Amino acid sequence: MKQESLLKDESPKVAVGPVECLGQTFTNDEARRAHFTELLRQKLQDPEFRAIEGFPIGTDEAILELSDPPYYTSCPNPWLNDFVELWESQKVDLDDEYHREPFAADVSEGKSDPIYNAHSYHTKVPHKAIMRYILHYTNPGDIIFDGFCGSGMTGVASQLCGDINVIESLGFFVDKDGGIFDSPSFNPSNKIGKLGVRKTILNDLSPSATFISSNNVQSVNINELNSRIKSVIELASTKFSFMYQTNHNNSGLKGNINYTIWSDVYCCPECTEEVIFWSSAIDVKNAVVLDSFHCQHCDSILTKRNAERVWITGYCDKNKVSTKIAKQVPVLIIYSVDGESGRFSKIPDEDDIKLISQIDLMDVNTWYPSMKIQDGYNTRQPVRSHGLSYVSDFYTKRNLIALSYIYSLLSNNREKFLFTGFVNGATKLNQFHLKNYVFGGGGFSPGPRKGTLYAPSISMEASPFALIKDRLRTQNRAYKKYSNFKKSDVVIGCSSTTEVLSEKLENSVDYIFIDPPFGANLNYSELSLFWEGWLSVVTDNKPEAIENSVQKKGGFEYRGIMTECFKAAYKVLKPDHWMTIEFSNTKASVWNNIQSSLTDAGFIIANVSALDKKQGGINSNVSKTAVRQDLAISAYKPTHELDRNELNSIGVNGVWKFIDNYLAHLTVVRMAENKILPVRERDPRILFDKVITYFVRNNISIPISSNEFLKGLESKYIYRDGMYFLPEQVTEYDKQRAMSAQIQQLSIFVDDEASAIEWMRQELKTKPRTYSEIHPLFLNELSGWKKSELSLELSTLLEQNFIKYAGEDDVPSQIHTYLSTNFKDMRGLDKDDVRLVAKAKDRWYVPDPNKAEDLDKVRLRALLREFETYKTQKKVKLPRAEALRAGFKTAWEIQDFQTILDIAEKIPTDVLQEDEKLLMFYDNALTLTSTEEDEW
Repeated sequence: MKQESLLKDESPKVAVGPVECLGQTFTNDEARRAHFTELLRQKLQDPEFRAIEGFPIGTDEAILELSDPPYYTSCPNPWLNDFVELWESQKVDLDDEYHREPFAADVSEGKSDPIYNAHSYHTKVPHKAIMRYILHYTNPGDIIFDGFCGSGMTGVASQLCGDINVIESLGFFVDKDGGIFDSPSFNPSNKIGKLGVRKTILNDLSPSATFISSNNVQSVNINELNSRIKSVIELASTKFSFMYQTNHNNSGLKGNINYTIWSDVYCCPECTEEVIFWSSAIDVKNAVVLDSFHCQHCDSILTKRNAERVWITGYCDKNKVSTKIAKQVPVLIIYSVDGESGRFSKIPDEDDIKLISQIDLMDVNTWYPSMKIQDGYNTRQPVRSHGLSYVSDFYTKRNLIALSYIYSLLSNNREKFLFTGFVNGATKLNQFHLKNYVFGGGGFSPGPRKGTLYAPSISMEASPFALIKDRLRTQNRAYKKYSNFKKSDVVIGCSSTTEVLSEKLENSVDYIFIDPPFGANLNYSELSLFWEGWLSVVTDNKPEAIENSVQKKGGFEYRGIMTECFKAAYKVLKPDHWMTIEFSNTKASVWNNIQSSLTDAGFIIANVSALDKKQGGINSNVSKTAVRQDLAISAYKPTHELDRNELNSIGVNGVWKFIDNYLAHLTVVRMAENKILPVRERDPRILFDKVITYFVRNNISIPISSNEFLKGLESKYIYRDGMYFLPEQVTEYDKQRAMSAQIQQLSIFVDDEASAIEWMRQELKTKPRTYSEIHPLFLNELSGWKKSELSLELSTLLEQNFIKYAGEDDVPSQIHTYLSTNFKDMRGLDKDDVRLVAKAKDRWYVPDPNKAEDLDKVRLRALLREFETYKTQKKVKLPRAEALRAGFKTAWEIQDFQTILDIAEKIPTDVLQEDEKLLMFYDNALTLTSTEEDEW
């Protein structure tokens, strides 16, 4: 494609007339920016402002240069309150009777949309997926908050809710009044939401994230951008294109280098000669990297472990330090020739080697980042393996010269956004895909391996000139399609989420969508070092929510930071409104930490659904335990009616007040392919767990036992298919039930004692069985049993939780019903008939609530006896989780918090962190103990 075709103007002209911002009118947008930049400059002089948690690391000038106040500041945004007050005053379509069920449908959206690909980021949720949640939970003009905004996709989604073409691309239909429906019939029962832009507050700890967000959520004058970048390319090419040229077939023609493949060099321990890894260890014909290889000189067998790496030592004038960097040499050049189709490859010739040697002696005369690499989990490998200790070390000399010059020509954030969009593809971290190169596909994929900073032995140096042209094409596609974004609809700040929202914003946000960090999945601050090095504003990682051994943050520290973030979110969210949390992690401990943090903050989880982003990153593609679909957690902030003091004072009625409120927030019917799916949260045991969790988290005494709770459910609510409903909900459920083809039963995945009991309850409820009948079924379910969970014999589980008919009394009704229904010769027999008794003998069945209460007491006594033994042990290597739960609950009820803390110290950390109930009691005990100490 000719360059001129890229530069064709298809963008709207940007208005240059008067601009209104926060009630003030300016002659143009530059005047607006100048005015608020001066106010921000003054604010930066305030030590208290700079002391805000998560304030980025950077000079005043660097922060001001990156910012576009008041819409975007690369530090805490002082104008958040003003925007919220303005947006609230502009609302027209007020929904006084706000009520939403949780968004319970599974969502699947790909990543092929142009704006999604405009700029890379470590993780993203496709904006079209977010739009579905926003349309469900909000109205036009509502205020949305994303405290971990990443690349700003929530802001993109909020604005595109006003674009009818994008709405229809989701498969929805829009009527003449802007109503959005999931069918063309425009039936009111199928209404999804209403067409219209929503307002958004975006925040992130990372300056690079907020910078990327600020550019993603505003329109761009494509003609102006193309014209400017064309000039930049021409100037840079005139000056430095010679560095990326090579001879073509002795024809006198010059080829333009697209990629140069570089190889590590090792020293043979036998002959001390240099061994080029590419030449000795790469079987190019079969596209195989050999674990052991021969020295090119003495034929000794080498491996990476027994061969020393060759180092190049020197001195860096800019940093005033001695340098020691792993030696790499060029081994293959991929290039193209003007006027000829396709690409060519060659081994570097004498002229290529000479050119590289000359470039290595050249000075870099324009600014480039010289930031030292922070010690981190991801940064240690490139530092140790290749000596890449500074940001500049990650670039070859010619790429550093070219990139530095290109950056010096950029005049605004939009042009820098183009630069950061391709600069990671110009590092030494690019991994060459040998199999693709040999067997097809080209092997060309500029950019480091996702989710890490791994420095490979065979790296691919990409030409910045090729990269910038490719990125310009990508961004043109994005911003030609989306040209109506307004700065005034999104406000962005950079700080810790715990600090971004002031007291003035309490109960002011209509909806929250966040995709927070999950445990040790990704080390965001480390992975952003190239962007932030060039932008000169760097993340303060002290409050970073992460599990990172270098930062000395484990599961407890991660949970503590996430709890504070969720508390801030809880504070600003309006009562009875919703937050959606996108979750992706395979570890049970991280999942429980997120749940614990949410409930600690006051949220109530009402639904968990799948969110399939498609095209998973390398970690999700490779890992055997990887989660193929992310989860979307729906949690709400309870209304003021659930007052803690009131619930504590009204006893058991507080339980039913909570259940009324909780059931009202649940999905009534969940369907897929004309099948009714179970709403797990309506299961009686899940409901009781929610009561326990809410009451314990709020330090309210629990005035009801599990069996009393089950009896209350039966008398107060309506039961259908294993679920309980409010009277006003069951009509809708029955209607859908009558029209559905099938009702899917809730499946139980057995991985611990509690799930094993629930599985047996399901099996025995409708089909009482003998031990020999249930035993093989039980064994088939045990493949996923947790390693940290004590395994119990089936006989023990049956004896402590179910009843076996001994044949001495009349046949129990449950067994009688089953036998008379399923065996012809048992029909019409009385309960004391000897034939029926013989058939029923030794069958296990689920006890009715009255008998179950006595059985629970016996089981509880056994569990507590086992718990008592833990008190005398120094370490409990493999505790019984049910005994721990029973012991912690009993200790909490008598306010014996120290016992909970003492036992928690004795058990393995994984046992505690992977069990939501244990974590709940532990956190509560820790909090209350700390409070008592403070009072003392």
